[in-house]
Amino acid sequence: MNLLAETVTWLSDPAHWTGSSGVPTRLLQHVLVTFVSVAIAALIALPAGVLIGHTRRGAGFVGALTGAARAIPTLGLLTLFGLALGIGLQAPVLALIILAIPSLLAGAYAGVQSVDVNTVAAARAIGMSPAQVIFKVELPLAMPVLIGGLRAATLQVVATATLAAYTSDTGLGRYLFAGLKSRDYPQMLAGSVLVVALAIVLELILSAVQRRAAAHAAPHQLAA
Repeated sequence: MNLLAETVTWLSDPAHWTGSSGVPTRLLQHVLVTFVSVAIAALIALPAGVLIGHTRRGAGFVGALTGAARAIPTLGLLTLFGLALGIGLQAPVLALIILAIPSLLAGAYAGVQSVDVNTVAAARAIGMSPAQVIFKVELPLAMPVLIGGLRAATLQVVATATLAAYTSDTGLGRYLFAGLKSRDYPQMLAGSVLVVALAIVLELILSAVQRRAAAHAAPHQLAA
C-alpha cells in the first residue's frame, strides 16, 4: 500500500512533469520511437503482405517468417544491435522494426487473402488492371483486418519501446531503468503506469479506427 501511495506522490510531483526528463518529454519520445518503428516496419511489411495476399502465393513463407520473428527475444536482439551499433536509438528502433513486421505482414496478407475470389474475378472481368483490383477492390475490403495487424504491432511496440532506454536516454522506459538502478520502486511503478496508460489510449484509438474501417467495408461486401 505504501508503494502505491509513493507512486501517486511521484506522479503528482510537479518536478516530474517539467524539464528534459519530465513526463511530457519522455512521453513524446516514447510516442515518436513507436511511430517511427511502426512506420518503417509498415513500409516493409504492408506491400509484401498485400502482394502475397493478392497472388495467393507465399502463405508458407508468411507463416514461417511470422513464427520465427516472434520467437526472437527482443531484449537479446537489442543487446546484439547495441553491441554492433553502440549507444543511441539505432539499436532499439531496429529491434522494434523487426518486432513489428510479423503482425503487419500477417494482417496485410490475411486481409487481402480473405477477399472473396468471386469479387476479385468480377473486378477482373470488367477490365480492371491488377493495380486497380488491389487498390479499388482488395484493399478497401481488407482494411479492417489490415488495421488489426497495425493495431497489434503498435501495441507490441509501445510496450517494448521501454527497452529503448537500455541503450539511450529516451522514452518512458528511462524511469524503469533509472528506478531499478537506484532502487526507486515508486519511480519504476510510475513509469509502468504511464506505459500502460499510453498503450490503452492507443488501443482505444486504433480499435475505433478499425471499427470505422469495418463499417466502411460492409457496404462494399454487400455490393459484391
